[in-house]
Amino acid sequence: MNIEIRKVNTRFDTRGNLSIIEAERDIPFAIKRVFYIWENTENYPRGGHAHKELFQAFVCMRGESRLKITDGKETREIVLDTPIYCVTVAPGLWVDIDGFSRDCVLMVLASETYDESDYIRDYDEYLKYV
Repeated sequence: MNIEIRKVNTRFDTRGNLSIIEAERDIPFAIKRVFYIWENTENYPRGGHAHKELFQAFVCMRGESRLKITDGKETREIVLDTPIYCVTVAPGLWVDIDGFSRDCVLMVLASETYDESDYIRDYDEYLKYV
């Protein structure tokens, strides 16, 4: 789901823009973990897994990257190239991330702390899961 991130009106403020993401208001979950991918200058693919319980929200803070999201039947590709939108991903969806620009900073908000048992890292296993 694409969500437009709220922007505080800074039209007359020369200090730059200010955007806000509030858990359980702007995104449909409480945030328990934040991580970001940066300096992926060789454009190595990331993701390549699904989660059983974890919700995520992806925000491209700088540059550009691409999400490929599948439910095992249909795949949707989304280019992230602005910090004013985020894409939320529900549990049970497979996510591949690629197309990183050299300056990309991709922030991910997660509903849970890290738990390896929540990951499905093999695509054939994922297809059996769904």
